[in-house]
Amino acid sequence: MATAVTTIRRETAKAAPVSLTPHFSVNRNDLVRELSLAIGAVEKRSTIPILGNVKLEASDFGHLAITATDLEIGLSCRCDATVKKPGFATLPAKRLLDYVRLLPEGPIGFTFGDTQWATITAGRSKTRIPGMSVESFPDLPSPGETTCSIPAKTIARLIQQTSYAISMEESRFTLGGALFEIHAGNLRMVATDGHRLTVANCAGQARKDDKNLIPRKALTELIRFTSAAPADSTVEFSTDDNHVFFAIGDRVMTSRRLSGSFPDYARILPASFLGTATANRLELRAAITRARGFADERSHAMKVVIAEGQIAIFANALESGDSEETVSAEVNGSVTMGFNADYLLDFLGATEAERVVISFGDDKAAIQLTPAGDDAPYLCIVMPLRI
Repeated sequence: MATAVTTIRRETAKAAPVSLTPHFSVNRNDLVRELSLAIGAVEKRSTIPILGNVKLEASDFGHLAITATDLEIGLSCRCDATVKKPGFATLPAKRLLDYVRLLPEGPIGFTFGDTQWATITAGRSKTRIPGMSVESFPDLPSPGETTCSIPAKTIARLIQQTSYAISMEESRFTLGGALFEIHAGNLRMVATDGHRLTVANCAGQARKDDKNLIPRKALTELIRFTSAAPADSTVEFSTDDNHVFFAIGDRVMTSRRLSGSFPDYARILPASFLGTATANRLELRAAITRARGFADERSHAMKVVIAEGQIAIFANALESGDSEETVSAEVNGSVTMGFNADYLLDFLGATEAERVVISFGDDKAAIQLTPAGDDAPYLCIVMPLRI
């Protein structure tokens, strides 16, 4: 069975409109919904003016396709429309969205003239907005054969459990995204900033093994895409030589792949541990949050002492004072270490498990954080700080 993406591509091939003066009408709520998604790919800077516009394509097949791109990612959506004259046009994305949001519910008519201006009518309102030549709008590549299909809520979970560890340093180019690995029966997403490493797994079926480095912005937009889709939606993932594609129904997100080699993360995973501590996640998160307010503002450093049935947390700074928190835990072994409080809080906020396990070695070794009893392993490796 052909996917929605394939169907769109075939329709375009059969009756590609060539007019630059389309005439169509579309429901206001449908237009706001799809524009709100597409605008995530609109270029925020004015270095290339056409990238501040969305491309509108009215089709003989009774729909309006909306496309936006900043040359790094592209978003394509579509909605039903009454098309009197098919064709292409562009309009400034933010101005258009801001205006149609203010219109009452009901149909909105668009008529484009030879001067690239659009006349927009809705009820008693009539507005004219200047567009730009559609010929200068970049073409987006087309998705290829689907590599794997993933429930939307599953890929959203993989992103939420890993993306916080993506490096913010522009100089570390290959760490500016997450590694998405596809293997028979297993999908995995990995991210690291050099101080911590996150690995999230889920079951999945794939047509072939594959690895792709996906930029942070694409992952952020994909979260928006999945949030706007029905709960039972499926994401169809595909690639070409330079791009990755995520399709949910009639919506497609395109992203350039990051080049370069991701670190061999398997070598970073600790081979063994000397002890463990299992604690209630919400209690531990609350204790660290309170202590963080008294940690150094730059390093957010705090001391963690695991011993004798508890996890003790200490933080102090000359300008703010000091704090001590304790959380009951099932402890096997003992250790005293220093950590960036935010690194622990990021993990504790990314899982919904009732209890979490801290596996540790000596005071200079990285710790491993995992949800207790997780059948689909999700782990975070955190390097200690000197204290």
